[in-house]
Amino acid sequence: MKSSPPWLRQLEERWQAAQPRERQMTRMAAGAIAVALLWLIAISPAWTTLAKAPIEIDRLDSELRQMRALAQQAQQLKDALPVPQEQSITALRSATERLGPNAELTLTGPQAQLRLRGITGAALATWLTEARQSARARPQEVELQSGPQGYSGRLTVVLPSASGT
Repeated sequence: MKSSPPWLRQLEERWQAAQPRERQMTRMAAGAIAVALLWLIAISPAWTTLAKAPIEIDRLDSELRQMRALAQQAQQLKDALPVPQEQSITALRSATERLGPNAELTLTGPQAQLRLRGITGAALATWLTEARQSARARPQEVELQSGPQGYSGRLTVVLPSASGT
């Protein structure tokens, strides 16, 4: 039989020498420590997770609805009938004219480059929506800087090919 370590023997001797009242208080202190540890390690984290769950579920549901809406929009764009290149160019020019004198459209082959000076975010978003939906142009390269007057820089889009794709 293995002998116990010296520190354990000393502890057992102290325990035996202690008064019943001291033993009872030690048991109660050990119980209180055990309950505190149980609370800190097991119950409190689970309780916190349960409290946060409804908020997190709502946030994730909102994200899922947004992703489904974007997927539906992408599918609609994918299923849209091809636009001839001339119609695409006309739609881009029309959208650019609505931006006013601070926007200039340059066409080079299958690409169009929009140069901006002080265009608001809302106007730029409208132009991008029109370029994507009406002209079927896809953004290729963007270099924009935001300033107190709005956005400045350039945006390059790829036009649909002559075959309509």
